[in-house]
Amino acid sequence: MSVKITFDRAVAKEDRYKAIIPQIESLIDGEENFVANLSNISSVLKYSFENFNWTGFYLFDKSANELVLGPFQGKVACTRIKTGNGVCGSAVKEKRTIIVEDVNKFESHIFCDPDSKSEIVIPVIKDDDVKGVLDIDSDKLSNFDLTDKKYLEELISKILKIF
Repeated sequence: MSVKITFDRAVAKEDRYKAIIPQIESLIDGEENFVANLSNISSVLKYSFENFNWTGFYLFDKSANELVLGPFQGKVACTRIKTGNGVCGSAVKEKRTIIVEDVNKFESHIFCDPDSKSEIVIPVIKDDDVKGVLDIDSDKLSNFDLTDKKYLEELISKILKIF
């Protein structure tokens, strides 16, 4: 299936989310390969928003109590993140979405890409178990807000079936 997703810069953030969530659902419908699905989701998100410079998933390894890099779009990333470390590890520990307006002010931020200025991390929780996180970085300060939180959490709820 080929899906072309492009937006005029004037399209509001909320309208972009409303357009891409059903497209993502369509992309993963009937596809059983976990890596393919996460890869396509990462790509759709990265290329639908001009200020997203890194989008991807970290998957939780229970035996090591850490996140392991999964499918992503962007520059080289940290391979493993301990629970409680950085924004991703904090989202796992707290089991909640974390929005960071300025990564330089987040005490335990892990600097993988110096171009990243703000970040949002949404935990993927199924049956009360953390399966991983969706991590998105931006090259703009304060790029993420409650609109991103609302729609990215909605997206996670709609893709839980693949975890």
